[in-house]
Amino acid sequence: MSIVENFDLYAPRLADKEEYFSAGHRACQGCGEALAIRLMCKALGKDTVIINATGCMEVISSLYPTTAWKLPWLHVAFPNSASVGSGVEAGLKVLRRKGRIPDRDVKAVSIGGDGGTVDIGIQALSGAMERGHDLLYVCFDNEAYMNTGIQRSGATPFGASTSTDPVGSVSFGKKAWKKNVAEIMVAHNVPYVATACHSYPIDFMNKVKKARKIKGPSYIHCLSVCPTGWRLLPELAIKAGRLAVETGIFPLYEVDNGQYRMTIRQERLRPVEDYLKLQGRFRHLDPEEIELFQERVNQEYKKLMSKIECLPSWSDL
Repeated sequence: MSIVENFDLYAPRLADKEEYFSAGHRACQGCGEALAIRLMCKALGKDTVIINATGCMEVISSLYPTTAWKLPWLHVAFPNSASVGSGVEAGLKVLRRKGRIPDRDVKAVSIGGDGGTVDIGIQALSGAMERGHDLLYVCFDNEAYMNTGIQRSGATPFGASTSTDPVGSVSFGKKAWKKNVAEIMVAHNVPYVATACHSYPIDFMNKVKKARKIKGPSYIHCLSVCPTGWRLLPELAIKAGRLAVETGIFPLYEVDNGQYRMTIRQERLRPVEDYLKLQGRFRHLDPEEIELFQERVNQEYKKLMSKIECLPSWSDL
């Protein structure tokens, strides 16, 4: 099958050519999160309201008197992006019903980093998903509290060195494994959950477009490479994101009404060492610790593949 015949798999669906996240912001060189924000906004289009939890993207994009946002945008506190998004969604619904605004589809989209999502904001996120708001939530996961000094979060991977889990004589970095929030959202029985990465822009944008059309809650967890916090060269940000996927550390899949589907398949996983050795935050790991990391990745990947191959969709039950 030619690319032309299968065009929908290779090009974002009806992506907007307008740039809604403008150049000139203050992100670090090579910031994967800034790239992911740009891709998300292009996929969402103009009829969108962004609700942004405190974090890197708020700081680099809105220093007075300038803004990088060309969409309606609200800065909210660290823990409550999802709850404010719920209020925005409900408010838009009421205004449409009363004829105060045009009766067209304006999507409320809450965003936050891993700190504002996986840790401090998870209660608000869980509540918004459980109540069934017509809300898209996108977590931009750079795997630590990067804005405040690279402290560990629930999304920081095993073994990574951070300012609060530093390497030393009695510590080798974070001892816990990364919290799987995508699967926690699947457990909420929401219509759509997906993982994504800016290193696969078409895959990410197609998932955003799909989530935008959902009438109800949806969740996308986007791995966002942070050269500063991950201790790698800015020009390696895209490569690092691809290696996370190719090693199985961060597989790309979607769960559409309970049906798991791999969106980027790997014929054979690369060794996790290819990913770890690229980053300074893992340089202290010895062969035994890397092997432990590899075993865990193999286990989790096998678990995911069993769901993709075996589980029926909700519509079949």
